[in-house]
Amino acid sequence: MKEQSTQIPQEAFDWYDDYAHGGMDRRDFMKKLTTLVALGYSMTTLTSALLPNYALAEQVSFNDDDIIASYQEFDSPQGHGKGRGYLVKPTTKKNTYPVVLVIHENRGLNPYVKDVARRLAKQGFIAFAPDALFPVGGYPGNDDDGRAMQRKLDRGKIQHDFVAAANFLKSQPYSNGKLGAVGFCFGGYMVNYLAAVDSKLLTAGVPFYGTPATKELRKNIKASMMIQLGELDERVNKSWPEYEQDLKAQNVDYQMYMYKNAKHGFHNDSTARYDKENAELAWQRTTAFFKEKLT
Repeated sequence: MKEQSTQIPQEAFDWYDDYAHGGMDRRDFMKKLTTLVALGYSMTTLTSALLPNYALAEQVSFNDDDIIASYQEFDSPQGHGKGRGYLVKPTTKKNTYPVVLVIHENRGLNPYVKDVARRLAKQGFIAFAPDALFPVGGYPGNDDDGRAMQRKLDRGKIQHDFVAAANFLKSQPYSNGKLGAVGFCFGGYMVNYLAAVDSKLLTAGVPFYGTPATKELRKNIKASMMIQLGELDERVNKSWPEYEQDLKAQNVDYQMYMYKNAKHGFHNDSTARYDKENAELAWQRTTAFFKEKLT
């Protein structure tokens, strides 16, 4: 897939990023892609590279003998009232486990993010991946509809739902009391937000290409943070210098990794933005960080 990625101009990925984050509608996005068709690229090649194929993303089967998965609901009185998420546990028998909240992109709980939760369970964590779209029926099966649905939801209530999910997971009897969170894009922002909104909530956070919480909240950050950024992700990266200044000012235990030639979404193995070498390195660092901080 990466070979296919290198055949497509970077501007196409920039357009997709703009489209995926509300900067243009689908009609304008497709119109821009037709300009590349005129240069000899087929629309099939372009769309298959830019749009997700979730059959490619499964690394851990839901039938894997080392894990057990279920859906669990939780109360969210300040959010949408009720939330639901995908809970994955190791089948090993222990009294308590380190627990990690897994937060999806801006389109609901898609198969890639569920697989990330299973990957964590294979590593000995209990992972819980909430679906922000549960109040409106859940992830609809495709990203375009999911993105439109999430955009219509009240952002403040979504944030309360993830705070409620974090407290739900942290307070479970199998939790060792130390909560980690990992998220991607919107989910990366949510990790930064959870670290900032309540200094006692997270022990460790790993935001992948996520923007920071509002400046006035950052003074609350006490969690250890591992910031994962792609070199070509100009939209998110421009927020990093100021964020780093605030982390330093608060004496936060943080580390940042900038992955060379990596695009926004480089960890998502369902699209051509996926960068296998950088994604695997980032994931190794993530799980090692969680093992150090949560166990």
